[in-house]
Amino acid sequence: MSFVVANALTHRFGHEVALDSVDLVLDSGEHMAVLGENGAGKTTLLRIIATALRPTSGKLEIGGLDGFHERRRLRGYIGFVAHAVGLYPALSAVENLEFFCDLYDVSHVRADEALETVGLAAEGQKAASDLSRGMQQRLAIARAILHNPRLLVLDEPDASLGADAADVLGRVMHGRTVVLSTHDHALASRLCPRTLVLRHGRSVGTATHLRVVR
Repeated sequence: MSFVVANALTHRFGHEVALDSVDLVLDSGEHMAVLGENGAGKTTLLRIIATALRPTSGKLEIGGLDGFHERRRLRGYIGFVAHAVGLYPALSAVENLEFFCDLYDVSHVRADEALETVGLAAEGQKAASDLSRGMQQRLAIARAILHNPRLLVLDEPDASLGADAADVLGRVMHGRTVVLSTHDHALASRLCPRTLVLRHGRSVGTATHLRVVR
């Protein structure tokens, strides 16, 4: 059964068309990579799917709910990793996560579990400002899975993660529906059986084998 259904998603910033009538269908538990050059519309598409941005036109359904009129309910379904890590720098890694545990009304145990999942268990008491950029990215990923979301929307989550990026992302993606954008074609091929290719805001095709994409 399709879990994410997007039809003719279009978004304009003033006179600029950032996304032009893009369709996307994902079954529950399916992983899709979104590929394209800078400015192709990847971030715009992912922000719309994460319900962080309302499109100019089009339709979005997630888990049978309207993506635009039931956004408040859908926030509990979705984990979103954006370009900006958005951490509280003075709080420790675990305090950052516990703050969001309270917002999601989940046990603080989830903070420790999420740190373990992303390989940050030993860094939990360090202030977020003292973490490397790669560790901050791991912390942002940990925050996205605290409430056990059914859908993960990952906008270039591999930034600064290092050599084990695929292992970290594979752990957090397991068992979830995932939309992931990246410039790393090898990573996308390893993690996502399907790809959607964008160019100048338009879909120029999908593939099941990354090597056919140029």
